[in-house]
Amino acid sequence: MSIEKRRVTFKNDGREVVGHLRLPDRFSEHERHPAVVVVGPGSSVKEQAGAAYAEKLAAKGYVTLVFDPSFQGESEGLPRDTENPAVRVEDIRCAVDHLVTLPFIDEEAIGLLGICAGGGYAINAALIERRFKAVGTVVANDLGAAWRRMQPKASAVDEMLAAVARQRTAEARGESEKREEWLPSPAEAKEAGIEDPTLLNAIDYYATSRGHHDRRTNKRLFVSDALLLGYDGFHLVEELLVQPLQVIVGGKLGTTFSHEAGKGLWERARNRRDFVVIGGADHYDMYDVPEYVDQAVEHLASLYDDHLKSSVGAKG
Repeated sequence: MSIEKRRVTFKNDGREVVGHLRLPDRFSEHERHPAVVVVGPGSSVKEQAGAAYAEKLAAKGYVTLVFDPSFQGESEGLPRDTENPAVRVEDIRCAVDHLVTLPFIDEEAIGLLGICAGGGYAINAALIERRFKAVGTVVANDLGAAWRRMQPKASAVDEMLAAVARQRTAEARGESEKREEWLPSPAEAKEAGIEDPTLLNAIDYYATSRGHHDRRTNKRLFVSDALLLGYDGFHLVEELLVQPLQVIVGGKLGTTFSHEAGKGLWERARNRRDFVVIGGADHYDMYDVPEYVDQAVEHLASLYDDHLKSSVGAKG
């Protein structure tokens, strides 16, 4: 089986967004093919978890597109390391703009897959983007809700917003930008005595050869935190999410709360397809552990086969 990977670019508000387009075996420039836009986790680049799913879905016969978010990886945008939910959502819609310009894509057969925070961004995009005909999520999380929930004390959100306000004022007066780390290093985790297995699994994925990539900086522009705290990725799901929805979660609850978030999302959606629990999998196992990723891809392929490939077949 031969899967071709092409480097592609498209624009979001003048910024160049860089992605990888994967073309399945027996691909033909002269035929129209179903496609899936893959949205990776927060802080990830296109070569990490998103790539694993893009590759496996391409092996199932789909053209896939995974990309670096604006301000991150190879994509353009200043300040670097910005995590802006509104821009992340618009990146997804611009990815569809790119796909529909390609003559070999069936514009009536485009699906969406979001992983972790990318799942929240994908849902938010699908609310207003009817070009997506089916939506799948893997360990999806509304990053805004998760960001608020993980704060250690009741006053933490107010304190963080006040700190961001002070930082913006300082930067407006010429001081340097401030950045925070998404995750501690393995050495920092050991020194801090961190024992949370989910957090340790995240560190193992991102900070070791298992999933590390040099273009993932592990840095977040500090003033982005206000945007995350004020974000609600699942707002209006009951009213606006009309596409068939499949939600896949890990069987271990862990401390990312993605299992609970995924169940809540599925219950709120009006066009529910499946709620799939991958037994034995932690949140971060769903990024790259073959036995779990393969199970997820089988379920996703079933969703897309029903709602995307049928469009192509009907048109001959």
